[in-house]
Amino acid sequence: MNDEESTKIVALLEEIRAGQTQQLANQLEGLELQRKQFAVIQEQAARAERIQQKAELLQDRGATLVLGARKAFLVIVPVIVVLILYLSWLLVRIRH
Repeated sequence: MNDEESTKIVALLEEIRAGQTQQLANQLEGLELQRKQFAVIQEQAARAERIQQKAELLQDRGATLVLGARKAFLVIVPVIVVLILYLSWLLVRIRH
């Protein structure tokens, strides 16, 4: 092997090293981008979980209100019917 071939080999090896260095830099950049995207996804997932918990809480409160309204309806409607019957009885009694 002569000096010219050695120089070519050294130059080729330096090019390979430079290419590998650039490739590693690109990979690091890609990994950093992936980390940032993963952090964004984690934040979105946490936010979605908080929203879901709030929605469940609101749904539970709504169910409680509906249950209370049903109980009130079961009490109020018979009272109204009794009052209407009493008023009707009074009106019939006053006319006679």
